[in-house]
Amino acid sequence: MDTSSTKSRFNSLTSGTRSQADRDAARGRAQKHFASPTARDAAVMDEIARENAARDAKTEKLKALRLAKEQDDAAKAAAEALTNPPKAKKATRAKTKKAG
Repeated sequence: MDTSSTKSRFNSLTSGTRSQADRDAARGRAQKHFASPTARDAAVMDEIARENAARDAKTEKLKALRLAKEQDDAAKAAAEALTNPPKAKKATRAKTKKAG
């Protein structure tokens, strides 16, 4: 088949079948169709960002509390070591087998 006749047939089918206003209206409907999920996706992303921020804040708070507790425990252990030094271990004799 001749490519020029194919092009002319395609142009005759596509040109004049719809007015510019019809095409603009169709484009507008399509944009509305795709704009709604986009807005919904943006809302979901905002919600995820808020949840991540809340989780990060909670993690930082818990980390600060844990570090403060560890520091307090270390101070208590140091004070305990000064007031009650560890007892010296008794020397034990090694058991020997009796001959016989």
